[in-house]
Order: sequence, then C-alpha cells, then structure tokens
Amino acid sequence: MTNTDSQSPAPTRWPRPVPAAPLPGPDAEWRRTRFRHATITSTLAHVVCAVFAGVLLARIVLVIGDANPDNGVAAFVRVWSHAVSLGFEDLFTPASAGWRALVNYGLAALAWLGLGALASTLIYRFVEPRRDEPTTG
Repeated sequence: MTNTDSQSPAPTRWPRPVPAAPLPGPDAEWRRTRFRHATITSTLAHVVCAVFAGVLLARIVLVIGDANPDNGVAAFVRVWSHAVSLGFEDLFTPASAGWRALVNYGLAALAWLGLGALASTLIYRFVEPRRDEPTTG
C-alpha cells in the first residue's frame, strides 16, 4: 500500500499555461501607460454614448407622459434628442405619438449603446499587443 497524501499529482497531458511575468524596463511602462490611456478613452466613449441614450430615453418618457412642451426641461430634452437621434426620429410613423417616440427614439438609444460597446471593443483591440509583437524591450 502506498500513502496517497505524499504522492504528487498525476502529470497532465498538456502543460498548464504559465502567467506572463511583468515586463521589465521602459517597454513595460510604455505598455501600462498605453493601456491606462485606452481605459480612459474607452470609459469616456461609454459614458458619452450612455448619456446620449439617456437623453433619448428621457424623450420617450416625456412624450409618453404627455409633458408640457413649453417647460424648460422638456424643451432641453427635445432639442438634444433631436440632435442625437441619428436620423431615427422619423423612421417609423405610427399614429400614436407615444408609439412613434418609443420605436424611433428607442432604436436610436439602442444604436448609441451598441456604438459605445463597439467603440470600447475597438479601442482595446488596437491597444492590446498582437501575438507576434515582441514582449520584451
């Protein structure tokens, strides 16, 4: 009988991946700075797109709630939603103003959220080092 506590684990068929060590030297600092700038840019893109989508959602709520169009907040939201609607505001023309706002501005809000996600993905894709890029400076 053998003691199972003292035995080493059975070897695996494939070697386990080893985490990459931090890069030494100025190249490592350059990569960290580049990644930090990409994170800031990506976050900024997400925030801007989310704010635009929020303005469009506020427009939907104001139209469905039959807000007073002479109110300052309603006028502000109307002007900004017109500016960020991406041409969706007259795409569909149902008879009800509420449905028209929901469909058209809702599609524009979804487009802004999709653009924010796409921008973030592309920013990180261009910043990450390629597989064939050397990892040491």
